[in-house]
Amino acid sequence: MRSVVEVFVWLLVAVAVLALVARKLNISYPILFIIGGLLLGLIPKLPEVRLSPELVFLFFLPPLLFSAALFTSWRDFRCNLRPISLLAVGLVLFTTVAVAYLAHYFMGLPMAAGFVLGAIISPPDAIAATAIAEHLKIPRRIVTILEGESLVNDATALVAYRFAVVAVATGSFSLAQAGGEFVLVSSGGILVGLLIGWLAAQFHRRVNDAPIEITVSLLTPFTAYLLAERFAVSDVLAVVTAGLSLGRRMPDLLTFKTRLQGGPVWEMDVFQVLMQHFQRWSLN
Repeated sequence: MRSVVEVFVWLLVAVAVLALVARKLNISYPILFIIGGLLLGLIPKLPEVRLSPELVFLFFLPPLLFSAALFTSWRDFRCNLRPISLLAVGLVLFTTVAVAYLAHYFMGLPMAAGFVLGAIISPPDAIAATAIAEHLKIPRRIVTILEGESLVNDATALVAYRFAVVAVATGSFSLAQAGGEFVLVSSGGILVGLLIGWLAAQFHRRVNDAPIEITVSLLTPFTAYLLAERFAVSDVLAVVTAGLSLGRRMPDLLTFKTRLQGGPVWEMDVFQVLMQHFQRWSLN
């Protein structure tokens, strides 16, 4: 146990060093986190630490998606909804199908297993695009589209993954059934997100206490995620919708003091989650 704690302490030191190096070089620190994590993972005789995939999804994904959606401009997102939808749904499904056929042709994988592989690798990282784009001179519209696409693509990929796994287990696949359930799961996730966003807005409208409001804001993505899972709808879309719904109302709901204190809290929260990603890459 002591050796595992020592490993985590040294990983925290590595995170601080890499973040400082990224700042000195004026590059996005997630890039160095990825490279550093992969290199540290090659070091022999490190203690083996296994993380549950369910734990990773529950603690990593909701705050990352929620914070990105919370600070996304709703006006820009709405104006670019068509290209965002085409990329987040159309391109992800196209990539999934393309990978499935290529894996079947070149690797001899069964088509169902190929679809599982395609669904896993088709969505780009939900936060990397935002973090990296901040340090590059990219037109604002392109950044908005990339950010919006990265918020929604996980929902498409996870639904596709679910159907691919079912196809592997049962040996059968119905496109009509899959399409209908995709619409149902997506719509359900959006409705759950709107409900949680509305409830959170009602709380912030009635309570004027910065520490309490920040605490509730940290709980909001987990509430949306768990409630969506309970109803078997898209947890990713629930979190994103809650963030977008609450983010567009923030100027009217939160006082200047709450926004001033809440911004650094969320920035630190996202940094900690990226740091945990770095640790996971290093230990696996």
